[in-house]
Amino acid sequence: MRDKPAELARGPLRPIELATGAVMGGLTVGLITVGALVPMAAALQLVAAVPLGLLAHRYRLRALLTATIAAGLVTFVAAGMMPALGVFGAATIAGIIGTVKRRGGGLATVLAAALVASAGWALFSVGMLLVFSRTRELFFTAIRNTAAGIEDLAGRQSQLEPLGRMASEATDVVLQWWWLYVGGSVALGVLVSAVVAWFVLGSVLDRLAWLPGSDRLDAPDDDRPIDPLPVSLHGVGYRYPGTDVPALADIDLTIRPGEFVAVVGHNGSGKSTLTRVLAGRPPTSGAVARPGSAGLGKLGGTALVLQRPESQTLGVSVADDVVWGLPPELAHEVDVDGLLAEVGLDGMGERETATLSGGQQQRLAVAAALARRPALLIADEATSMIDPDGRRDLVALLAELPRRHGTAVVLVTHHEADATAADRVIHLANGRMVDHLASWPTPARDQRRGPMGSTILELADVRHTYNRGTPWEAPALHGVDLSVRQGEALLIVGGNGSGKSTLAWIIAGLIAPSSGRCELRGRPVDKQVGRVALAFQHSRLQLQKQTVGTEIADWGGRATGSGAVGRALDAVGLDRRLAARSVEELSGGQAKRVVLAAMVASHPQVVVLDEPLAGLDPQGRAEIVELLARLRDSGLTLIVISHDVTDVAAVCDRTVHLDAGVVVETAGARRPVESDGATLLPARPEAVWRLDNSPRNEPGNGVVR
Repeated sequence: MRDKPAELARGPLRPIELATGAVMGGLTVGLITVGALVPMAAALQLVAAVPLGLLAHRYRLRALLTATIAAGLVTFVAAGMMPALGVFGAATIAGIIGTVKRRGGGLATVLAAALVASAGWALFSVGMLLVFSRTRELFFTAIRNTAAGIEDLAGRQSQLEPLGRMASEATDVVLQWWWLYVGGSVALGVLVSAVVAWFVLGSVLDRLAWLPGSDRLDAPDDDRPIDPLPVSLHGVGYRYPGTDVPALADIDLTIRPGEFVAVVGHNGSGKSTLTRVLAGRPPTSGAVARPGSAGLGKLGGTALVLQRPESQTLGVSVADDVVWGLPPELAHEVDVDGLLAEVGLDGMGERETATLSGGQQQRLAVAAALARRPALLIADEATSMIDPDGRRDLVALLAELPRRHGTAVVLVTHHEADATAADRVIHLANGRMVDHLASWPTPARDQRRGPMGSTILELADVRHTYNRGTPWEAPALHGVDLSVRQGEALLIVGGNGSGKSTLAWIIAGLIAPSSGRCELRGRPVDKQVGRVALAFQHSRLQLQKQTVGTEIADWGGRATGSGAVGRALDAVGLDRRLAARSVEELSGGQAKRVVLAAMVASHPQVVVLDEPLAGLDPQGRAEIVELLARLRDSGLTLIVISHDVTDVAAVCDRTVHLDAGVVVETAGARRPVESDGATLLPARPEAVWRLDNSPRNEPGNGVVR
């Protein structure tokens, strides 16, 4: 079953239309406002039609109108009338081009639509000047005075005197027939803008057409009363559009009120697809039976807590986020302080959500879900991005919900330990329910095969405070001293909120420390951006191109050819044929490898990996650990920031413990391999390209399969 095309959709705006409209409208407001207020940034107004054009290209005209009105009002408050009119002008061009592109029209259709729009804008401009007569007269007086000044200046030179008279006479003619000239110039401007935008904006929309635009949680309207439980799946299957293999097949499952069910499986086993069906999305085969509608996000219905809590955080303050989206009369009934205390965020209602750690954001997401008094709460990999202590606390919290609130809980996880508290455990493999999963590999210590060199990176008394000097300042680091040797693999551990990610950004040179120094080979790292590469926790955020090959080539620079792309893929253990694949088709583990391949192609001196195992099943974790060992042995300096101490420590030489922004412990240091004065490491990290791509499964390789 394919998703219904946006142009055929009916009824109120769908969540994805509202969300996309809010984002695109906000971008338009920013472009128009900055372009209007900053003289050197006026060119930004020329690209203001792009966000709204993408919105018109993907969704209904209603979504564009809603976003335009909201953006226009915000711009009017922020910058005044003329920039607000600029928003509506950009929306006109964007609507024409986006709609024509979506419906498969051509330049003739654009011209026809532009003629109608130009007539409308011409009448609007003339009408406004007719209605506001005092403003019109003031405007005309300024024009006459300008023309008189030009005539006076020209009259001082006999050669220019005729030119001055011509300017004065032309001004009189224009002002006499002002309605014709104003209307005609506005209409011509709209026509020319539409034609130019057809080639410029149209090309941009064509290039962005590959980006996904569907909501995988979108479900048809269900007019029945909200009553999601018990829910029974009978022979349920689901196949995504454009795929040949079903994500789910022959699922028979019942979730009853007040029980705690864990769903465990590898990446790609169909766990997330199952949660979407439970949340109300109809299957492509089989049947789902429940007493009423699923009521996703509705009071007394189904609540969903996702893997990345920041994607669900909408309020500025913690208290605001708990009741975000609830009607005012229902929001007043919510015991916000009580919910925050229940999830372990007692007294944090006034905190800004942007200052919360990952574990705290997950707890906040649970509190926001409970504010809707759900009958069914689904936690989709909600424990994968937080530290072990936080994971245990969150699982304990979820396990208590059936007893405290009568809420049924479905926990989707890679961690079998998370499932021990569940009433039932469902195992999924290849989209099907199985009795048990195959044994999962556990990374073990992998002895290094190459020496370490001299110190390459040094941090001395590094401190950092966010929003320094404001009422919202938040200290993150308090005097970190650290040195890293070339070719070393260093593990930095600590709980959520300990400052690990801040330290990673400083080491990568993306932010400068508030005080202290962070130097790469004796020079500040923030003056050498690119020499230290940072792999984000969410790898997909770093993949900006359409295909794997173009992504790696873009990182490597203009001189990167297909041979270099192939060698980079070899270095991370990926098939070279993957270069032609869309980045949208990558699994979580593949996305992490592609980011590392891109970094190999960019020749960094140091690679910082922020939570490289987050969101991966044990098989994917073992493969990434094995890859890190190979990169380390090639001579690349690795700094790994991770909650998964046991797994990552298998390939790291040293562990640094960070707590509340301070290094409290350094352990596990090994004696470096010495070499009697010989060169210890390759002079350049391009040596990574020459890695042997054969599997490391010989005896003693440190990976148990």
